[in-house]
Amino acid sequence: MPTYIVFPIIALLAIALAKVEQVSAFGLSALPLAIVFGMFYGHFSLRVADKHDQGFANFCKQKLLRFGIVLFGFGLSFQQIIAVGWQAVVIDLVMISTIFTVGTVVGIKVLKLHRDVAILTAAGSAICGAAAILATESVLKPKQQHITIAIATVVLFGTLAMFIYPFIYQWVDMTNQSFGIYIGSTAHEVAQAVAAGQSINGETMQTAVVVKLIRVMMLAPFILMLSVALNRLNRDSDTKCKKHIITIPWFVFGFMASAMMNSIIILPEAIKTVLSFSSQFSLAMAMTALGAQTQWATIKEAGPKPLILAFLLFIILILGGFFLSSCLV
Repeated sequence: MPTYIVFPIIALLAIALAKVEQVSAFGLSALPLAIVFGMFYGHFSLRVADKHDQGFANFCKQKLLRFGIVLFGFGLSFQQIIAVGWQAVVIDLVMISTIFTVGTVVGIKVLKLHRDVAILTAAGSAICGAAAILATESVLKPKQQHITIAIATVVLFGTLAMFIYPFIYQWVDMTNQSFGIYIGSTAHEVAQAVAAGQSINGETMQTAVVVKLIRVMMLAPFILMLSVALNRLNRDSDTKCKKHIITIPWFVFGFMASAMMNSIIILPEAIKTVLSFSSQFSLAMAMTALGAQTQWATIKEAGPKPLILAFLLFIILILGGFFLSSCLV
């Protein structure tokens, strides 16, 4: 069966399973499910990929990926920032900058990880899990194995954190809103913020989701700054090359335009539903294609170091986020 039939089926299956209550309770969104199903297909399929299959896989990983992220912006609005207050924005900014800086420096300098693995893992932990890793991929142009490693570690510790939040809530003296800000500023995935907040109460979940979406909104300026920083780094390290091309991720401007449009225009719920599904389906297709072309042996070769880095960032998120939320909210 050709991939242009298999990939949509896998993507739809991942989206459907993510809506099942027993699955969503674990904070598993459609994206990590799609990459796992894609990996199973890539390992057990007897079909030999031809040039058409390869071309369709590249189309999913490049065009559909960017299209999905642009549409993702319609789920955000600047009114959400105003609703939770400036403290949530400050906490998000501090956590993103701290996690990404520590993750990149420790990953490259201390653990001696490949630069791309360290940056992807740090970006996924700092902002919004798999979606941030996919967006960062457009700037780094890493190997697909590096992307899979980063996503696997982020999903693992993001899921673990989701079970820790209810336990922490029982032992601390925080309001529902402040604890929601804590969850939203530290949870890896949007789905995990929903699941963790829901385990507390409705008010906590609503606040957690809004704060988490503010972190997602910061993905656009993050990608632009990363592109400029990497260009300067490459220019400094390559003195022989006279011309340096700045990689401009144009889809990021589309993402920002979508969020701005959603802030100004009140879209009908039916249109929002279509845009949300289209975004999720496009990103799930990209993840399926990525998983199908990833070999498990290459992940095993990475060893325990990516897990160590992700665990360190997980600890900083849980402890650092709690300290900031307690002090500022």
